[in-house]
Amino acid sequence: MKRILAQCIKELVQFRRDRLTLALAFLLPFLTLLIFGFAIRLESKNIPLIVQDFDRTNLSSSYIERLYATNQFIPYKWSGTDPVRDAVDRGIAKAAVIIPPEFSRDVKASKNTELQVLIDATDVNNARVIKNSIQQVTNFFMRDQGLVPATSSITPKMRLWFNPGRLESLYIVPGVYGVVLWIFPSLLSAIAMVREKEKGTILQVYTSSISATELLLGKGIAYLLIAIAEALVLMVLGSLIFHVGLVAEPTALLIGTFLLLTDSVMFGLLLGVRSSNQNSAVQGVALIGFITALLLSGFIYPLNNIPFPLSLVPNVVPARYYIDITRDAFVRGTGWAGVWFDLVMLAILGLIFFNISRRVLSRMQLPN
Repeated sequence: MKRILAQCIKELVQFRRDRLTLALAFLLPFLTLLIFGFAIRLESKNIPLIVQDFDRTNLSSSYIERLYATNQFIPYKWSGTDPVRDAVDRGIAKAAVIIPPEFSRDVKASKNTELQVLIDATDVNNARVIKNSIQQVTNFFMRDQGLVPATSSITPKMRLWFNPGRLESLYIVPGVYGVVLWIFPSLLSAIAMVREKEKGTILQVYTSSISATELLLGKGIAYLLIAIAEALVLMVLGSLIFHVGLVAEPTALLIGTFLLLTDSVMFGLLLGVRSSNQNSAVQGVALIGFITALLLSGFIYPLNNIPFPLSLVPNVVPARYYIDITRDAFVRGTGWAGVWFDLVMLAILGLIFFNISRRVLSRMQLPN
């Protein structure tokens, strides 16, 4: 235990002296939180929309006002006579609504009235949002004007649970915690391990009486303490900036955070043991850690949409399980009943990373 604590203290002293590592531990995670928290928006807003009104009546004007009252579309003024050629084809506007000359008269006469809606489907998801929004606005406008009689006695009453205001920060920010706390602690521990090789001090370790387990535990405990401080700072700032607070009993979150940070540090040590220089270690964290955490953890894209056999990869991505824990703690509030399996998987993956690192490092050491 004395050798483990000595190794831990040495790592903390080296960490405190390195300003670049300090920035990597605290400044970059905070910037990542701000960028992801403010920049990533899954809900389409401020979509440029052109409306060409050939009817120019009070009814058509009311319909146009209703389109822009959704706060999803913004008007775009174009110069010319052809909105398709002048705006949609050039990618300036994402959709164009053309109201025919006899729109008001045909609607009041209960005739079949057609609007021409031209949508830029370059972005398929955005096109689907535009189509559904215009359809819903049209249906609401007809009911509001008393133009559609009630034809059914069945009226669904919908209620949104957990996030009734549909705040994207409640979805994005807890996910950012999982991505950031998976990437940066592993990056720090990987660089720390590789630094021993580059400076040649690893040879002293190989010839000393310290074992591979003691070396890994000493470095792991040091960077686990740093990661815990990083997690506290990140979550406090996230709560203050984005107003994301706990809705569940925090014990599961605390244990899950400890397990994820342990996994992250052990994963970084594993990459550091296998890498020969800092560039390869950083590339390993970026390629294996960042891409999987960003794309295969459920942070942005649903895991159900990932095809087989790629769908097997998220099963070994710790960030996937931690994101479930954070979203439960900050959004759903289920507690232990909903996240116990995630905690078990985090513990198992941490043991796997540690055992692989210990075996690799044991083979590198000189025999007694």
